[in-house]
Amino acid sequence: MLYYLFDWLDTSYNFPGAGLVHYISFRAIVVLILSILFSIWFGKVFIRFMKRKGYYEQQRDAAIDPYNTQKKGVPTMGGLVVIASILLPCLLFGKLANVYFVLMVITTVLLGAVGFADDYTKTFKKRKDGIKPWVKIAAQVALGLIVGLTLRYSPDAVINENVTVRIDNNVEVVEKTPDVKSTRTTIPFFKNNDLNYADLFSFMGEKWKYGAGWIFFVLLTIFVVAAVSNGSNLNDGMDGMAAGNSAIIGVALLVLAYVSGNAVWTDYLNVMYIPGSEEIVIFMCAFVGALVGYLWYNSFPAQMFMGDTGSLTIGGIIAVAAIIIHKELLLPILCGVFLFEILADLDVKLFVKTGKKRRIWKKAPLHDHFRTSYSDFTSKWPNTAVFFKGKGEGHNNVYHEVKITTRMWIITLGLAALAILTLKIR
Repeated sequence: MLYYLFDWLDTSYNFPGAGLVHYISFRAIVVLILSILFSIWFGKVFIRFMKRKGYYEQQRDAAIDPYNTQKKGVPTMGGLVVIASILLPCLLFGKLANVYFVLMVITTVLLGAVGFADDYTKTFKKRKDGIKPWVKIAAQVALGLIVGLTLRYSPDAVINENVTVRIDNNVEVVEKTPDVKSTRTTIPFFKNNDLNYADLFSFMGEKWKYGAGWIFFVLLTIFVVAAVSNGSNLNDGMDGMAAGNSAIIGVALLVLAYVSGNAVWTDYLNVMYIPGSEEIVIFMCAFVGALVGYLWYNSFPAQMFMGDTGSLTIGGIIAVAAIIIHKELLLPILCGVFLFEILADLDVKLFVKTGKKRRIWKKAPLHDHFRTSYSDFTSKWPNTAVFFKGKGEGHNNVYHEVKITTRMWIITLGLAALAILTLKIR
């Protein structure tokens, strides 16, 4: 909203300083600072309110904690702090008419509402399983359809496949191909680094392959949204874990979004130019700032938990941002920690259902594997072999959650650097 006010002051009255809002760097830094400060302030208010009302995470209070972390009486639904700290600065300094900005807001509100309903059911209705799983899946499918179909049919969601920048008489001249609708995406590590999903259906002929390519893209969008949001949800099991990992991923995505929305950089790196994607930079700056501010209270020992309100939302934001800038195939690298959380969860679920005598990890989610000793595992599953059993017995094979969280951050930092580096390694 303030963006349009300052834009009006600049264009109509040439008001001193008002033109700064036209610079992405200025708006991004302002939004980052505001989201950090608001998250810290609102987090304090939120914690006081929840404690005064006695609203705690019931599962923590009722269960016997196998890891002896003593986290009873900690307020949940801290995701509301993250969501508010993202939306408020963005609404102040974002271009509200930008199609990509609108999609990010829809993502935040929709998954935030579903996560809140789940946390509300657990906390206030005392139903430990929360809402039905199919409700979450339906919301993820709906979001995937909204994003995929918007990118297909919105006239503002276009790309330029080729951009060149040259200097002519000391003037920078940008030459672009016409704006087009495209099912192209970026493939990491390949010199000709674009893949057109429509080409996968060349056997259907020129008449049908593009329609099939778009259908495939929409289905892939649904899958990516569901996978990343669930991976983020699984990763939210230790103090600061999901928030720290997601903040690092957010920094990588805002760098990739800045490159995609800058003609000079897209020419230099030979990647597709996406007009309007600079608003993703603004949104992701708010995203990173909100998570950093949230860590003020969520770092060990946590004073609040984000709950599904936060974990589902931040996963959805990461997925949709990557899809908008056509970097969804980078997500297995960028969100590698989320991926292994999902794989560990599938490993354990398949083990329980099929009664296998072998499994890969001792426990799921993956971070719980590292704080479960092999002796504790064999006491529960005496006839089961595990591939990653670790060294030593008892406490010699158990890590403190601070060490696990920090190492996960380090891994995510390396993966984020690798994802950015793929723009040059081809």
